[in-house]
Amino acid sequence: MKKLTAFLLFAASAAFCQEAPPDRVTVPFSDPSRPKTLRVNLINGGITVKGYEGKDAIVEARPKGDSRRHRTERSDGMKRIDLAGTGLVVEESENILKVGTRSVNEDMQLTIQVPYNTSLKLSTINGGDIVVDHVAGDVELQDTNGKITATHISGTAVVNALNGKVLVSFDKISGDKPMSFSSMNGDIDVTLPADVKTKVKLKSDNGAVYSDFDIQMDASARKPVVQDNQSGHGRYRVQFDKAMFGLINGGGAEMQLTTFNGNIYIRKAK
Repeated sequence: MKKLTAFLLFAASAAFCQEAPPDRVTVPFSDPSRPKTLRVNLINGGITVKGYEGKDAIVEARPKGDSRRHRTERSDGMKRIDLAGTGLVVEESENILKVGTRSVNEDMQLTIQVPYNTSLKLSTINGGDIVVDHVAGDVELQDTNGKITATHISGTAVVNALNGKVLVSFDKISGDKPMSFSSMNGDIDVTLPADVKTKVKLKSDNGAVYSDFDIQMDASARKPVVQDNQSGHGRYRVQFDKAMFGLINGGGAEMQLTTFNGNIYIRKAK
């Protein structure tokens, strides 16, 4: 099977204009007829991925405003010239496309178009949100300091935004894999097909839970956590987790929705 590697370290050039054009590359997948995967890892920046009818991946990268971390240096009245390169790196091998950037100290905005049937594994830490639209496949999204929005998803999803809101809407859920949606400081807002069959685990330490579905709650599924205080002396501490369990349309694969500071919304698609 052929292997294609696009290694793009775009040469930095002097730029006097306020906004340079994005670095852009089109990368074909090794075998368009087989399942495809996109993997993106950023330290600083945002990621937008949209599905389209084409066969190739189209990747664009641009710095987000004046986000460079500058060292304090003597300029002696000289004019500063910013360098326009993004350090974009794109590699494709056996239908797995990996995207990143070597500009670690700058906030980047990546905008990527992929064929509809593409699984995603995206993560970023600082400086941006994750936005996904119209993809069919297994989706894994992780954003430490931003919100996550995923719309028109068909497949399964694991989504975590540590300090942001999680907003996900499904057109179709396929397969029987467990799914989870979590945040430490943000709401969880998930829209599911009306005929979805799932067993839900719901937990919000400092918020409420709302749902369009008739959820058959199961209080018996709550199990106490026993903590030994002094082993061998019969002293122990029992604590019940705040999580609640329930069935939607009779139950199915497990779905966890958890947040510490936020509400949980489970919506029924119209």
